[in-house]
Amino acid sequence: MKCPHCGAERSRVIATDHDARGIRRRRECRTCGQRFTTLERPILTTPLVVKRDGRREEFDRQKVLSGLRTACARRPISADELERLVDRVEDRIRQMGKTEIPSRVIGDLVIAELRELDPVSYIRYAIVYLGLEDLEAVRAEINRLLETEQ
Repeated sequence: MKCPHCGAERSRVIATDHDARGIRRRRECRTCGQRFTTLERPILTTPLVVKRDGRREEFDRQKVLSGLRTACARRPISADELERLVDRVEDRIRQMGKTEIPSRVIGDLVIAELRELDPVSYIRYAIVYLGLEDLEAVRAEINRLLETEQ
């Protein structure tokens, strides 16, 4: 493993931890002595995402995370919670066993998970994802959210 600090090729593993995201290894560079963490994840095939205009592209978890980070900005939601949310969505996509999946299905999975995590972030995400174009549409969605919580 290449050291991100000096670029040396040799490092030693200090600690190893397994979690849902993969194998996390704490390493120490044998050249400069700096420590760094690596994450090893299995390469699993995910279906191609079929966009609204018919284009197909690889599923990109970073793209999903980026949208979630925007929706959850300045909210009490940790980066680990967002990672776990994307892990659950990615797992459900793989469990479908399809080679292609519409982007709408992915969006529906994300918005359902976000609704459970944080109502304010859900509304932020819904404004863009559901195309809520005016205050009345936003109010109606907030009212639906409030009704299901009671």
